[in-house]
Amino acid sequence: MTTQVRSVQPDVAAGASAVEAAIKATALTKIYGPRGGSESRHRGWRRAKDSGADTKPKAAADDVTFSVAPGEFFMIMGLSGSGKSTVLRMLNRLIEPSSGELLIDGRNVATMPDGELRELRNRKINMVFQHFALFPHRTVRENASYALHVRNESAAKRDERADWALQTVGLGDWGDSLPGELSGGMRQRVGLARALASEADILLMDEPFSALDPLIRRDMQDLLMELQRDLNRTVVFVTHDLNEAMRMGDRIMIMRDGKVVQLGTAQEILNSPADDYVTEFISDVDRSRVLTAGTIMQEPLVTATERDDPQDVLRRLSNVEGVGAYVLDDEGHIAGITRADLLAAGVGRQRATVGQLVTNEFKTVGADAPLSDICTLVGRNSVPLAVTDTDGRLVGVVPRATLLNALATPHPRKDDGNA
Repeated sequence: MTTQVRSVQPDVAAGASAVEAAIKATALTKIYGPRGGSESRHRGWRRAKDSGADTKPKAAADDVTFSVAPGEFFMIMGLSGSGKSTVLRMLNRLIEPSSGELLIDGRNVATMPDGELRELRNRKINMVFQHFALFPHRTVRENASYALHVRNESAAKRDERADWALQTVGLGDWGDSLPGELSGGMRQRVGLARALASEADILLMDEPFSALDPLIRRDMQDLLMELQRDLNRTVVFVTHDLNEAMRMGDRIMIMRDGKVVQLGTAQEILNSPADDYVTEFISDVDRSRVLTAGTIMQEPLVTATERDDPQDVLRRLSNVEGVGAYVLDDEGHIAGITRADLLAAGVGRQRATVGQLVTNEFKTVGADAPLSDICTLVGRNSVPLAVTDTDGRLVGVVPRATLLNALATPHPRKDDGNA
């Protein structure tokens, strides 16, 4: 059982500046309220906010700051009215920001002239909507190639890219059909194919799967994650479903009343919720399907090489009260496991090495394997469950106690009345 691990630029994902962000928003704000220029509305809102007055105009997005790394799967989530869709639509200026700075590949989108903005939307950014937004009178192929049509690309290139994208999303035989002949899940695949055919580096997705049945929704999630691994696009995905966010996202930004409440990985949010709101929010999350072997794995206490002396490995095992250890080859692949009883039997044998004292009584999983898939494997052997990378090298282990601790759901904190 192995699964590829998504690759994200770690420095930017952690908020560092070592790699230029694909998207960088600083104090992004959107104000709705009385008529007048956005600048005057912003000044009035800022005065009201600073004075503590509960007056309009209202900020749909309030000083939102975040960055997205190239190739990152970035989730924005919150309940209705939290400001998540407003933030998403400000990224390509379908909604005009009232204030703040927005950089796409270092270019300031907030002040970009109309011509440059059209070019950005046509070539750099594509959007996938909740309700498909397909043209009913155009064929599936024509819908998939629409962005290229807007760019005045040749018919041959449009058809070539559209057919590739449709094949990629599993609709290679449906190019001549009309959207009305497709199921809801298939129509959403056409919307995704249109985004892929555009060759855009950044995909903005506004609750694209929320209208789908649960099983189809799961299939679409799997498809999008597989495409992301293969194509490495930058994805900003809006959802109100925390399980979806935690299953798919490299990082998650939780919003409430236009503000960012917490931004972090699924594990960070589950283990260290920022406040009572987030704690309550995550209380019903199925941790077994969100957390993965890679998020909870630990370094093995003892490993050995095939050339090691049995007595030395036995001594190291006794120091940690262990009964077994993984034996690795020179490249870090698992050659087998050795146990204390095998080592003891080999002590004193002339020229005996650990490589002669191994068994294959172990299991391995990929780092992306959800905990729900590994529960039956943990604790079956004398060594913890092995976690391996895509090349089969040992990267960590999952002991039984670590798994049980990860699955334990913390109780939401209650107000003790002393605030």
